[in-house]
Amino acid sequence: MQTLFKRSYKLNYFLALLPALISIILLTSPEAEATPSFSRQTGVACSACHTQSFGPNLSPFGRDFKLGGYTMGGGSGTAAKLPPLSATVMGTFTNTQKDQTVQSQSQPDGTLRSGYNKNNNFTFDEASLFYAGRIYGKVGAFSQLTYNGYEDRLAMEHTDIRFADQLDLGDTPITYGISLNNNPTVQDLWNTTPAWGFPYTGSGVQPSVGASPLIDGALGSQVGGASAYTMINNLLYLEAGAYGSFSSNFQRGFGIAGPDRISLDGPAPYWRVALQHDWQGHYFALGHYGMSADVFPGRDKTFGANHFTDVAVDATYQYMTNPKHIFEVKTAYIYEDQKLSADRGAASDPTTGRTYLATYKIDLAYTFDQTYGLTFAYNKINGSHAPLFDDVGNIVAQTRPNSQFYTAELVYVPFGKSNSYSYLMNLRTSLQYIGYSQANGTNTDAQFNNTFMVNGWLAF
Repeated sequence: MQTLFKRSYKLNYFLALLPALISIILLTSPEAEATPSFSRQTGVACSACHTQSFGPNLSPFGRDFKLGGYTMGGGSGTAAKLPPLSATVMGTFTNTQKDQTVQSQSQPDGTLRSGYNKNNNFTFDEASLFYAGRIYGKVGAFSQLTYNGYEDRLAMEHTDIRFADQLDLGDTPITYGISLNNNPTVQDLWNTTPAWGFPYTGSGVQPSVGASPLIDGALGSQVGGASAYTMINNLLYLEAGAYGSFSSNFQRGFGIAGPDRISLDGPAPYWRVALQHDWQGHYFALGHYGMSADVFPGRDKTFGANHFTDVAVDATYQYMTNPKHIFEVKTAYIYEDQKLSADRGAASDPTTGRTYLATYKIDLAYTFDQTYGLTFAYNKINGSHAPLFDDVGNIVAQTRPNSQFYTAELVYVPFGKSNSYSYLMNLRTSLQYIGYSQANGTNTDAQFNNTFMVNGWLAF
């Protein structure tokens, strides 16, 4: 078994370094070139849609491309005629201030999966295959099939299939459409919502602290939703829809079944409204989004459902006048009202009343020449006392999820510009540090969770 763990670690080490190795080859070979599907389809470099030339963070042009259903054309030649397929590979080196525990027979509750080191781990985080582009006519899609190297699991992740069209009402242009997707906020245009918010990379071995609201990833890939949206005069954005759970058989078929999965009791409404305006390169957006859901924890209906209502406000500012110097500020606040009647029933807890969870984040970013980036972010999590249970369901303690931490990240993106010989190749390398002043309700030893990561992310 020990030999197997060593082989597994060596494989993770190699796969984690793979993006860096490929980038060295590309940098020393001017004839090497890869073609992500969006760039092939539109004929423009990645820097047109992304402020740092690669990664989820969108420019105003990128938001318009997504709003229009991923169908914008403009590409030419053989590359534009290829199927809209792309792929990514990601690897990370992770160091924490204090060693973590590794799962074993003697430590089944370890924070790391067996086969990993207590510290200084190389991880093959993921390999993803994307269908990204026009399907037919005014219908397009962004769909991601991912192998998670840390969890050793293949799953259908972010998927957003859209129909979009435009009309003029007098002198007012209107874009309207329908989105079918599998994760609330994955269809959103702004990088203040959970699906595409900063940080854009992470590792399965980094410490997990605090808690997150239902809308922040808890339903990802487990639900399917449909929403109708419109952008009026490039100013007012409106969206409304609802989500329902995929069946257990569907989840198993797509690699997303597991004991931690949940299911919805009936449709869960979702809504979004935003105002945006661009004053000659000074872009502003102010918005609100939310959802309401009844949830069966663990897909167990014995004690009924928990109820969650998530409401959020968010804002974005981007200075895009000079592409040599891009400044950004993004912030969001999510408040979640919780009625945990199912959890209380399962634990035979006679207490009643509501609990809450509130998360706040803000990040400031500077990008030079869409190649070098510096981002600083602050996160704060507050919430009600929540019970801790023993193995037989008895409450043994009360704790709060309160946490505070900051994230600093340096990014280098050598490709993706219109003046680069390899502008259709995407590569993102980053150094990231997370520092904690509070973790899981306590200031004591919170700094032990401090984490340093080196990440390589390659798209082709």
